[in-house]
Amino acid sequence: MLHLAANLQRLGTETAFDVLAKAGRLQAAGADIINLGIGQPDFPTPDHIVEAAVKALRDGHHGYTPANGILPLREAVAADLHKRHGVTVDPDTVVAVPGGKVTMFFAIMMFGEPGAEIMYPDPGFPIYRSVIDYTGAKAVPIPLLEENNFAFSAEEVLSRITPKTRLIIVNSPANPTGGVTPAEEMDKLAAGLADFPDVAIMSDEIYSQMLYDGRQHRSILSYDHLKDRAIMLDGWSKTYAMTGWRLGFAVWPKDLAPVATRLAINCHSCVNASAQFAGIAALEGPQDDARAMVKAFDERRKVVMEALNALPGFSCIEPAGAFYAFPNITKTGLTAAEAQDLFLEEAGVATIAGTSFGIHGEGYIRVSYANSTANIRKAMSRMGDALAARG
Repeated sequence: MLHLAANLQRLGTETAFDVLAKAGRLQAAGADIINLGIGQPDFPTPDHIVEAAVKALRDGHHGYTPANGILPLREAVAADLHKRHGVTVDPDTVVAVPGGKVTMFFAIMMFGEPGAEIMYPDPGFPIYRSVIDYTGAKAVPIPLLEENNFAFSAEEVLSRITPKTRLIIVNSPANPTGGVTPAEEMDKLAAGLADFPDVAIMSDEIYSQMLYDGRQHRSILSYDHLKDRAIMLDGWSKTYAMTGWRLGFAVWPKDLAPVATRLAINCHSCVNASAQFAGIAALEGPQDDARAMVKAFDERRKVVMEALNALPGFSCIEPAGAFYAFPNITKTGLTAAEAQDLFLEEAGVATIAGTSFGIHGEGYIRVSYANSTANIRKAMSRMGDALAARG
């Protein structure tokens, strides 16, 4: 009998992929499934980005690159962050990675160990909690509550810091709720962290360009007094419809960038070479497609809101960013898991149970509106029929 390491038993998963697999099996058996579960844009990668990757391959970029990414890519990231956030970033602190999860894994591995505490959003992206548990650290949830528009309270976060706290993870705009933490709350958190110089912070900003109704994003990079302990996670997957390209980046404190690079060498060597040239084209090329995609998501957001709030037993506050709605389903009498199963098996609609994102997700489901308006309307109608059939 093989004896696996005990810490593997603590490693969780991302339920969205489990639901995707189950939906695939149902489709293979002939079912008509509408997927409102998976968190990826339903748009193609813009042509000029694809062509940049093709050109890179034809130009002979077939080999290894520096572990932290080619310098032109890191320079393009620094220039883009200056343009978007008005911050100055040293390209040597940028580390390119194969997707945003790698930055999460590296950051949590750096600070997580038995006896340490790491704070994370709940409901939040499930990989945060999974990797914290894997390291043996204590996972301390930051409640994101509907009555606070699914934004964190800086006062509450600061009150939960203990001498064992090593890392705080924040995410805005947020997965799974679509919540956006106001800039003034970020300011309060940043100011309060001045009293805790030994606590690092990782800000997951992968949805930072998907904001609605004129909202503005406040990056963790905006706070100079945190630059020696702030990790900013971002990438190309959501903004440029590049989920399958597996390309992300982080800006690390100067002293941690070499550590992240060393982890990259041990883990994946480097990011795909041609994808890095595609990433440069995405940042430096026309942004029309990216803006059009956000406009389409905004239009779908309004359709989803109206339809969800018309379903019996549902109520849903307006998501302020990303492409997720997080409706409250408590009045249906269903648990989150029961609702997920009902809609997939009886209505042919894939959604994700709120409990997949933490204990505070009970009573909710996640609905991705990264699908066509026609499919969204059809899905909502089917969900209504499934609820009505329960009596």
